[in-house]
Amino acid sequence: MSKIRALRLISVLGLCGLAATSAQAQSPESFYRGRTVSIYIGFGGGGSYDFYGHLIARHMGKHIPGNPTVVAQSMPGAGSFKLANWLTSVAPKDGTAMGIVSQAAALEEALGSPGVQYKAREFNWIGRATSVIEIMMAWHTAKAKTINDAYTTEVMIGGTGPGSPSEGYPKLLNAAAGTKFRIIAGYPASAEVLLAMEKGEVDAAFTSYGSLSAYRQDWLDQKKVNLLVQGTVARTQELPHVPAVGELGKTPEDRRMLQLYASTADIGRSFIAPPGLPPERVATLRAAFDATMKDPEFRAEVIRAKAEFHPLPGADLQKLIEQVGQTPPEIITRMKGLLQAGK
Repeated sequence: MSKIRALRLISVLGLCGLAATSAQAQSPESFYRGRTVSIYIGFGGGGSYDFYGHLIARHMGKHIPGNPTVVAQSMPGAGSFKLANWLTSVAPKDGTAMGIVSQAAALEEALGSPGVQYKAREFNWIGRATSVIEIMMAWHTAKAKTINDAYTTEVMIGGTGPGSPSEGYPKLLNAAAGTKFRIIAGYPASAEVLLAMEKGEVDAAFTSYGSLSAYRQDWLDQKKVNLLVQGTVARTQELPHVPAVGELGKTPEDRRMLQLYASTADIGRSFIAPPGLPPERVATLRAAFDATMKDPEFRAEVIRAKAEFHPLPGADLQKLIEQVGQTPPEIITRMKGLLQAGK
């Protein structure tokens, strides 16, 4: 290479370096002003992921410096794996793309599920709008009134598919805690299981506490159901007298496995940004998300919708994801075998 060409190359590289440094030094306000931030939703319309995705999009923009336009877009496919993979490999890594993916995203990666091409710990977790308290309940005419009864009495519970919590929890509880749940499979969705429980076809059903309290509060008020266990790592403020899955299990290893499965409820409806974002952009998005959670107009909309609301800052959420990733491989292997049994 000639001396002149070498000098030209050094000059070009220097200019590129200055441009990159300038971009990184850009204030959040100057970067976001006039831009559009897209929140991608990994599921189709009508569900809770879609609800929270659009809800955050309506309110978060005014809390981001520069007040960018924030829009929600659907990118459904493969139980939100399509979106998670896209955020990893294709999405812009400048703070203009976010997503809401399955609460089981970290667990599915740990289990080595087909189609996973992401690492949950490498995402920048921006914040959680709510955890999802899932409960196992029995109809009032069933023999099982508490989880202790399920250790000695067979409890028929409706299942909505091998990969669903309605079948995953009974399998794991039977193996790790010694319960006697019998899965009655073949129901298309939880609504059909609830109807079957009401008609006496099954003893128990699995659903979210938010849905139960919003749409079937009379079942609680009139004691038509008994809450056996909540699918959480620890007991929640809403249900302090209902045992948590995470406290059951015959050995520490049993409890660790149950806690891993229940961690999905703690992740709940969380928002992520792609790996590789500049730290200052991550900090900006997390601060904006936290401010949105405190926004009176946002909270009023949550109340009107009777939606669950248990926010968690992104830094705390990131720690939770790290814990999932640190699960011993032997526990993962055991869980995977139990969940696949009977498929």
